[in-house]
Amino acid sequence: MNETVFEARTELERKLEALHAGGLSEADFLRDLSNSEIFMPIQDESKSGIQLNTSAKPLVVEDESGIPVMLLFTSPERAKPIVQEFPGFGGGLLTEFKWVLEKMGEGAGISLNPGWEIGYDIEPKTVEKLRAALK
Repeated sequence: MNETVFEARTELERKLEALHAGGLSEADFLRDLSNSEIFMPIQDESKSGIQLNTSAKPLVVEDESGIPVMLLFTSPERAKPIVQEFPGFGGGLLTEFKWVLEKMGEGAGISLNPGWEIGYDIEPKTVEKLRAALK
């Protein structure tokens, strides 16, 4: 990481810090996250910088038990150190977290700000509950 200390730059990051410090419950954080904008790295298949494919392929890795985990970030700046490890993921979308939930497949987890000291992992069961709450 370029930073040794995580310094919150956005409202969502301040809430993430509050969660880690015990000043915000997980339920309140998840509610706030559901109404927040996040950054989703996507695969850039073009060499020109113009995305020709109409479907965005998000950055998904497998955890140690083989469960797919989508990597999301509180801002594009938070994604930079991580996406360097994944060739082809030079671009991304700033979008509502709700939109990501609506579009993602079943059985996947989410890792928010992986690689940073202030992050949050959401198990697939919790992702499904969040998706159900949208309906």
